[in-house]
Amino acid sequence: MSDLAALDAITEAVESGAGLPEVVRAAARALGASLAVTDVAGATLAVAARSPAEERALLSQGRGVNSLPLRVADTVVGALHMRAKTEPSASIRRLLATMIASEVERVRAPERMSESAAADFLRAVLGRELSGREELLARAKELSLELAEGASMIVARAHPLLPADEGWRGRVRSIAERGARGVVSRSIAALAEREGALGAEVLLLIPGGQEQLAARAADAVRRELEAGLAGCTFAIGRSRIAEDPAELPRAASEALLAANVTQGSEDGAVLAFEQTGAYRLLLSAMSENPQELQRFYGETVEPLVAYDNQYETDLVGTLEAFLDADGNVARTAQRLFTHRHTIYYRLERVRELSGLDVSSSDGREKLSLGLKAMRVLGIPAAGGPASEAGAEGGRVPRRSSRRG
Repeated sequence: MSDLAALDAITEAVESGAGLPEVVRAAARALGASLAVTDVAGATLAVAARSPAEERALLSQGRGVNSLPLRVADTVVGALHMRAKTEPSASIRRLLATMIASEVERVRAPERMSESAAADFLRAVLGRELSGREELLARAKELSLELAEGASMIVARAHPLLPADEGWRGRVRSIAERGARGVVSRSIAALAEREGALGAEVLLLIPGGQEQLAARAADAVRRELEAGLAGCTFAIGRSRIAEDPAELPRAASEALLAANVTQGSEDGAVLAFEQTGAYRLLLSAMSENPQELQRFYGETVEPLVAYDNQYETDLVGTLEAFLDADGNVARTAQRLFTHRHTIYYRLERVRELSGLDVSSSDGREKLSLGLKAMRVLGIPAAGGPASEAGAEGGRVPRRSSRRG
């Protein structure tokens, strides 16, 4: 079929209002190709393939499959996957992608309106823009949310280890929301707009006053993210139950703190606020006087972070391991798979840069609190291997942590 005839056939399907599946089938017939359309979260919206095997090849982007992003203005709304015996011209591919993107936009419009409403509601709640409990509950009911018995907040953070494609943050939000809704069906999610947030950060509101359900929802979010996003690290924090919806801003701060703490931990991707230990003592300081907490961090650990970033060293990681080992150099060296002389060298660099001596109890206490302030503030440690001059050649393999 000629390009013009193919375009006519596709246009007729669009004008008929038959829907996205019929448009894709018409395009496949007109081009003599197999086609599949997925949304930004990777969910299949329509397929026109010659066989189940061909469908699997399209969706896995197998050999000979070309994938085109579907855009409406500057927004990626999905992808078109195509395998054809004869490649259509560039102009036809572009027109086809534009038409199918418009159909995807039309199909997904109600869902996106719901997403937008959920995001607006979360922003209003966390920004304390609703004047009272009754107004808050009324706005929640408009979204079919029942918050009278309480709710909790989850912060889910994903960080790609390799360059990510367009629209990946939207997939993180969709996947995290899917996980939460598998446990509590009315959960809502929105991408965070917090300044300085790394990777993709999702805020989830989990209706209900049951701690057990909230914990299950957080675990389900982790499982869905791990299954649906290869090549990423994750940090998930969960708040206590906010019995009064007006306490949700406090709950969001708790979830964010827990996510910050677990992001620098080796113990797992999910952490509840109750499990943050001494970090909880710093949350009030963060809420009441963040400048003071920032100042304390600047006087203790910030010079080490700056040095690690500049020289790709691991002073912060070495200090953490040393404190975790109760100041035992031999155990620290064993944990980091390096020589004791290297540990001594790095601890001396810590003293020179921070002015705090790890051999004194006062120095260890201040550095330990500085590390906690770093976590509460959500500041990531550097990720490079140790390569500083004088380190006795001891290169440290990075620990298997879930830092963002």
